[in-house]
Amino acid sequence: MRYCSDACRRRGVTEGDRTLEAAILALLAVRPAGATILDSDAAKAVGEESWQELAEPARRAARRLLAAGEIDILQAGAVVDASRAKGPFQLRRRQR
Repeated sequence: MRYCSDACRRRGVTEGDRTLEAAILALLAVRPAGATILDSDAAKAVGEESWQELAEPARRAARRLLAAGEIDILQAGAVVDASRAKGPFQLRRRQR
């Protein structure tokens, strides 16, 4: 799946968006199975000191990875509907 929503389809997916997706997957790859990261961890890895500007793009990247079946999005330890979730996401590599 290329887009996570109509908004992503209208906006398109940029190289920066792909970089955030790769950062999410790389951060999860070095963690034990079942471990989580925050969406902001990916934004910080890519944007360093200007990471706050990447907070929403990181959430969009997480939604695309969810739609592709790569990760789960959690809040308070429970899988949530990412289209309705508010606030920070916890991200976990999907168990296969």
